[in-house]
Amino acid sequence: MNTTYSLHHISNDSNFGFCPDSYSRFKFGDEAVAREFGSALIDGFIAEVLLAQPITQQIVVISSPYSFIPTATFAMKTWFVYGLNRWLAQHGYPVVQETKVHRTITYKEDYGELDAEQRMNLIGNDSFHIDKDFLTGKTLIFLDDIKITGSHERMIMKMVNAYGLSNDIYMLYFAELMNKNIHPNIENFLNYHQVKTIFDLEPIIQSGSFAINTRIVKYILNYNPDCFSIFIQNQAMDFVNLLYDMALGNGYHTIDAYAQNLNFITQNLFINNKNLIKHGN
Repeated sequence: MNTTYSLHHISNDSNFGFCPDSYSRFKFGDEAVAREFGSALIDGFIAEVLLAQPITQQIVVISSPYSFIPTATFAMKTWFVYGLNRWLAQHGYPVVQETKVHRTITYKEDYGELDAEQRMNLIGNDSFHIDKDFLTGKTLIFLDDIKITGSHERMIMKMVNAYGLSNDIYMLYFAELMNKNIHPNIENFLNYHQVKTIFDLEPIIQSGSFAINTRIVKYILNYNPDCFSIFIQNQAMDFVNLLYDMALGNGYHTIDAYAQNLNFITQNLFINNKNLIKHGN
């Protein structure tokens, strides 16, 4: 059994059912918004699905695929799981288990800009991997923030078929584009609704409620080097180290488009002992 559930249905390009500014901050690491979205998604899923058709099997929640750096969905997943566990415990069902879909390819292109064909061409050569044995006899909930063309869902189902999984599967989204007359780049409109420049990231990073993700790392590393150098020198060294280590973990040091900004960190921040001491590293 395969079931799709989305909390918000996008049918026009001016009324989304949620705040575009909040969504933009969420995509760039605002964990306070991730908590709001994850909590809203589980509340909707319980009210509209679980109350009518409870899941009695062990549930495994699986966030959107990633290599080393989590996606924005990962932060939302945490609060979704918290809410789901409360409901499961209250009704005497096993609490959630989690696992990960591993992906093998990283790319610098901005997925939200692309149409359906371009999206499939970009991710079609990627491969997703999961621990099949761990999933035996369990119900799977694959979680993502938004469904635009369904490309990622098709890749998930390609993996499901390749592994011969026979589990009951739920595909859950915070929002889904229902009107196919709207160009898929509506996703980029939402992604950058509040983040117009690299300097718009500072309130998110310095908010005390920040969760790093792939989008913000790629955005920063791909930014104009002159602006990047100003921005990065204004950040605490804890953040600079986190950014650098996440970049290495995803292999971004091997991508030419990111090399200049990563080299700036190495040459101008890491080898400057006075700067390290100043920022308390």
